[in-house]
Order: sequence, then structure tokens, then C-alpha cells
Amino acid sequence: MIKVAICGAFGRMGMTIGGIVTKDPEMQLVGGVDVQEGEVFGVPVVSAGTFAAFLSESKPDVVIDFTVAAASAQNIPVAAAAGCAIILGTTGLNADQSKNIREAIAKGGVPAVISTNYSIGMNILWLLVREAAQRLGDYDIEVTEAHHRYKKDAPSGTAKTILEILQEEVGPREEVYGREGMTERGNEIGVHVIRGGDIVGDHAVMFTSNFETVTLSHRAYDRGVFAQGAVKATKWIVGKKPAVYGMKDVLGL
Repeated sequence: MIKVAICGAFGRMGMTIGGIVTKDPEMQLVGGVDVQEGEVFGVPVVSAGTFAAFLSESKPDVVIDFTVAAASAQNIPVAAAAGCAIILGTTGLNADQSKNIREAIAKGGVPAVISTNYSIGMNILWLLVREAAQRLGDYDIEVTEAHHRYKKDAPSGTAKTILEILQEEVGPREEVYGREGMTERGNEIGVHVIRGGDIVGDHAVMFTSNFETVTLSHRAYDRGVFAQGAVKATKWIVGKKPAVYGMKDVLGL
């Protein structure tokens, strides 16, 4: 039985993941942490100030965090110090936050999966984008992404991963974020961000020449696809050697 604690237990992703965990016979939800205390799915949710004591008492095997950068930067070092394996899906982390989290994971001697997207389909798309970039590197490239109106970081962590792949294969290229006025395209990658309604997550990469366009895209219809991936990673990480892994390791890609 894998004991699981969730950071951001009252959030949209936290509730989605918690609902899956509670129905899985191989897993046990022991509680979580959030900005307010309470109860979810019949287990306690504590505040950040008592998170360390909660972990010491409940002893979860894995801590899952899909929150915001400031919360992850505070909670992941606590979880790693408690000896918990980590599943981290928070995006918008700055360089210092990412560095401190990775150092805390190493110091705690625990395994962790860190990914900007836990969807199986998106992880396949990243492979396709890399392959396309290797063959269509002289094409004009545009990246678009769309999310719900409440998403704070822009562009999304998933889009940033796409851009990292493109820069590795065709870069260095300037990244131009939106266009206005009199502009002429250069050797650049265009990036366009859309925010509205309840869009779960749309991402597309266009490779365009004078006579054709190749578009690779992924659309998530429900955040359950990310939660399912996180649960898959949770089952995979138990018993692994201390290190930072990605979803490509989980999926064997």
C-alpha cells in the first residue's frame, strides 16, 4: 500500500488527484497541506506551519505537489527532509526556486519525478516536436498555448519545455512573444499565449515554409489526464534510487 500526501489538497488538481488515489486499491491517501486546514476525503489537511509534524506522524511514501511556485518552494524541502519521494508538477518556478528544490531533494536522498506536464500524450508530443525540429529546422516556427483564465504563469511550463526542445534542435533563435504594429519576421520563434474561460490546456507547434505547414498539437479536455499521469508516476517512483527523474523515465520513452 502506497501512502500518499497531497500539497494543495483543496485545489483543483489536488482534489482530482485525491479522488483517484482514494479509489485505487494500491494507494492510501493520508492527508495533505494547504493554505487552510480542514479535511478532504476523510483525511486531515494541515497548514504549512505544521506540515513537517504531519509528515513525521503520518509517514507518507510519496508527496504530490501541483500547486504554485511559492508553495512548492516551501513544502518540497520539508517533504524531502522527511524522506518522502516527490512528484512535482508545479510550473512557474524561477531559477532559484528550482535550484533550491533540487538541492533539497538531493540532500534528503529521495527519488523525485519533476515534469511540466504529466499527460502521456504531451510527453509523446515532445518527442514528435524534437523529431520534426531535426528535419524542419529551416522552417518558420510558431508556438501557441491556451489555458483557463486563472492560470498565473505565461507561457505555460509545457510551452517552455517545447521551446527548450526547439532551441536545442534549431537554436539559438530569438523568442518573440506576440506581435504588434509593423513587424517583419526574422530568424525567430513566435510564441503566443491565450487565457480564457475554462480551457484545460491546448498547445501547438507550427513548422511553416512557403508551400506547406506542419502542425503538431495536443489538447487536454480534462485535468484528470494530468492527475492520471501523476498517479502513474507515484506508483513508479516507489523504491527507485535517489535521483531526479522525468516522465520519459516513468513512461520508458
